[in-house]
Amino acid sequence: MAIERAETESVPSVAAPEPAGPTPRLFTVDEYYKMAEVGILRPDERVQLIEGKIIEMPAIGPRHAFNVTRLTGLLFVRLGERALVRAQNPIRLANGAEPDPDVAAISPHPNPKEFETRHPEASESLLIVEVADTTLAFDLGEKALMYAAHGVSELWVVDLQGHEVVVHREPSADGYASVRRLPRGEAIRPLAFPDVTFTVDEILG
Repeated sequence: MAIERAETESVPSVAAPEPAGPTPRLFTVDEYYKMAEVGILRPDERVQLIEGKIIEMPAIGPRHAFNVTRLTGLLFVRLGERALVRAQNPIRLANGAEPDPDVAAISPHPNPKEFETRHPEASESLLIVEVADTTLAFDLGEKALMYAAHGVSELWVVDLQGHEVVVHREPSADGYASVRRLPRGEAIRPLAFPDVTFTVDEILG
């Protein structure tokens, strides 16, 4: 009697998933403040929360301080009561992003004490200005990507070394679609204030 042998179907082997590699531990705004509260972050440390990462910023040099003060005054005088002009104060962009832009023009709020209990958000930021002396690569790179991803409509990076203003507009998740480098002799009107003209010479000083 012939013995029939059952043919077995070959089952393809499934490779075991590769173990996950190391990933950075990102922080929330609440954790960021808690670290300051318990003394992990000292009051004199210059840090900012950039997309979940605590970034230590360089010390403020005289040139940077002078130009931040000068630009804050320029925007204050030119915009008047149409915007709340803040210098080196936090903007709450998301649960893991709270930078301290050098200068920010914020939408005025009907309640004058509104920002006594919270920081302004991206939707309230009419214009963000970063003054770059030693931080140009960071301001044009990681920081600009963060502002764009969270919908900040306009960012100016004032390049003190290169003597130009880099204007960022049309934010998206991949960065700003419009980036223009304006040298001395040019002029610009902020999107939120099309009737107000700033020359690059007065912005650079």
